[in-house]
Amino acid sequence: MTLPIDGCCDARFARVRDAFASNFALHGEVGASVTVIVDGRAVVDLWGGHRDASRQTPWGRDTLVNVFSVSKALSTICALRLVERGLLDLDAPVARVWPEFAAGGKEGVTLRQILCHRAGLPAVKQSLPEGAALDWGRMTAALAAQEPWWTPGERHGYHVNTFGFLVGELVRRASGRSVGALLRDEVARPLEADVHIGLDAAQHARVAEFLWTADVPATAPDLASLPFPYDLRWQTYFNPPGVSGSGGWVNRAAWRSGELPSANGHASARGIARVFAALARGGSDGNALLAADTLAAAITEHACGDDLVLDRPTRFGLGFQLTQPQRPLGPNPRTFGHFGSGGALGFADPDAGLAFGYAMNHMGPRWQNPRNTALIEALYACL
Repeated sequence: MTLPIDGCCDARFARVRDAFASNFALHGEVGASVTVIVDGRAVVDLWGGHRDASRQTPWGRDTLVNVFSVSKALSTICALRLVERGLLDLDAPVARVWPEFAAGGKEGVTLRQILCHRAGLPAVKQSLPEGAALDWGRMTAALAAQEPWWTPGERHGYHVNTFGFLVGELVRRASGRSVGALLRDEVARPLEADVHIGLDAAQHARVAEFLWTADVPATAPDLASLPFPYDLRWQTYFNPPGVSGSGGWVNRAAWRSGELPSANGHASARGIARVFAALARGGSDGNALLAADTLAAAITEHACGDDLVLDRPTRFGLGFQLTQPQRPLGPNPRTFGHFGSGGALGFADPDAGLAFGYAMNHMGPRWQNPRNTALIEALYACL
């Protein structure tokens, strides 16, 4: 049986529709949406498959799903808007805004180092109980007390889950609003973009079940016996338990309502693409999210090479992932965006004037995912 694909697709971009359909047939897609905006016009806006593991509920036009680390790009936009207003400073010590953060030798750590994953704070050593990731005060206090795992600025390692708490606490202290509130008021509403960090309970009925197939260890190892950086990598993903959404947390109401700005953004592909379209066009459609010089700084390479946490090459600007040979975002060198665990993706290509959003509910490979790769390749074959 051929799975129905709904939505619209410009004839010029038929290859994208074909690739989207093939993902269900060849790559285990369960439910997904993909949107491409070129020069301010949606040329692809497709959805298909099912919202649930039992494959009973169709994916709809307005279905939302957890998009994991795509949330980091949304959080970054919020922080950089405050930098533009002078409420945050990329190169001033974080402790000027967050005095408790100076503990543990972090008195010189800056927002710039946090945004490019060079702050040395990808994990908390203090053992935290399951559910602590939803306790904002507890998580930020633990990070304020934490000593860096390496000398800040000397190397980089992906701050998988801590990024959102670090950036979010600075946003909260500088603006008086949470990342989720600022995102809603200054990004989502003006752009009519269906993106959320901290989802109102009234919207939970629109959320697709996320099918988590990644292995979750049943018991913790003896961390004292693990040499660096293996102890760091364990703590990054599993302290506190469920911090990455594993163990069923991703599908709980508390997770959807809470704010974990690294990992629990909920969005549609259309919403993601609308945000990146505003960045790709530099506000030429009247919806500037960031000034041109701010964006230019944010997509300038700040970290590149072997990632201490991920143990593979990564490349970062300020908060955004940059295209790299091992995981390209098309052929153009200025492309930037952010992947989400299992395949979700949003990116902008200023040279092509395009934005791309992809959201799905079946965990795929975290690295070199065949589903988003097929969509990107098909897209650029159409240009």
